[in-house]
Amino acid sequence: MMRRWGLSISVFALALVFGAAELIAGNVVAAVGLFVLFAVLAALVSPRAFPASVTDAQARALSAADGRPIVYWRPGCPFCMRLRATVGRDAGRLHWVDIWADPDGAASVRAVADGNETVPTVIAGGEAMVNPRPEVVRELVRNTAA
Repeated sequence: MMRRWGLSISVFALALVFGAAELIAGNVVAAVGLFVLFAVLAALVSPRAFPASVTDAQARALSAADGRPIVYWRPGCPFCMRLRATVGRDAGRLHWVDIWADPDGAASVRAVADGNETVPTVIAGGEAMVNPRPEVVRELVRNTAA
């Protein structure tokens, strides 16, 4: 659990430290600005910034039923954040598996990524894509929705 939230907690701690340091120095505007900046960054890298994760088994069953792609991700991954931002509101049309919360999901990624836990890994139509371009995933979502 701590591993999933560690980056967010660390960034929020920086918000408190930098904000307090500026406040002690008498720079209220800078203190508020730094606090808000780091607090927003902490929220963006948190697991809550992603749709609810399911287990690998659930994602495979759901994908078999509805044909939607599966995205394997982990909190704090900049490539996962880029993918999530690019997909935007359509993120709910994907099945998201947090590999730090589901060991079977991590094993699935290692099986297609030469033994590495490289994320994001997307499985669509039985084809695995390791760290695909976000535009490719967005197109997969559009084709699935049609």
